[in-house]
Amino acid sequence: MKLVCSIAAVLVNTSRGVHGSVAARRISAEMFKELKTKVLRLLPPTSNGPTVHRDETDGAEILSCTVKALKEGHIVAVPTDTIYGLACLAQNSDAIRKTYDTKGRNGQKPLAICVGEIQDIYKYCKVKVKKELLGDLLPGPVTLVFERSEELNTDLNPFTSLVGVRIPDHPFMRQLCQMCGEPLALTSANISSQTSTVEVHEFQELWPKLAVVVDGGPIGDQSRLGSTVVDLSVLGKYSIIRPGCALSSTVDVLKRKYGLSELSGEE
Repeated sequence: MKLVCSIAAVLVNTSRGVHGSVAARRISAEMFKELKTKVLRLLPPTSNGPTVHRDETDGAEILSCTVKALKEGHIVAVPTDTIYGLACLAQNSDAIRKTYDTKGRNGQKPLAICVGEIQDIYKYCKVKVKKELLGDLLPGPVTLVFERSEELNTDLNPFTSLVGVRIPDHPFMRQLCQMCGEPLALTSANISSQTSTVEVHEFQELWPKLAVVVDGGPIGDQSRLGSTVVDLSVLGKYSIIRPGCALSSTVDVLKRKYGLSELSGEE
């Protein structure tokens, strides 16, 4: 595949933005020579964030390459609607372990799952809110936490009965989940405790550990706050775990439209 063979050198020649271009050119020629990671670009960029290449064949090749890597148990870097993420198959225990090792993440910190459609949530989570509520928040920059179902890999977050689920408002991510036919485990593309990333050059130190880096250009928001994480595992209640980038609009939906009350620490 022509596009699949376009690796890091393509990124240097075509990096968008001054900072991305300068940073990319600083990578040594030796690194390009030895880097086995495929760096694939989604085109064209837009002012509001990345979209999939308009050429259907090229877009399909990027998806195919990424799905293949995931199915083989590898980790990939992907753009979302908030920040760049690292993804692997949630049902693959070895891949989950590799994801923790790759970013040096504390094993007691959970990974969220990412699915392509709202109906997929019901397979892996025990949902206690109306489907309309899900539709008002997803796809979008929100992670909803529910009690996990028995379908979900027991090696994913074995220390908790809960799991966060995302449907990013990003066409590539939704298509990727649909093509995989199973949930992805998703976490931010950075070394643990470091700043979240909104361009691929910002996590270059992780590239050698990844099979594919999907370059969707600069994430439009640039806030680096990540998704708003809200616990909906208690009937009629909500609890904000992380304010994230969509706190106000999320709380507005939960309280005003659906009448949920905030869970106090004593409950």
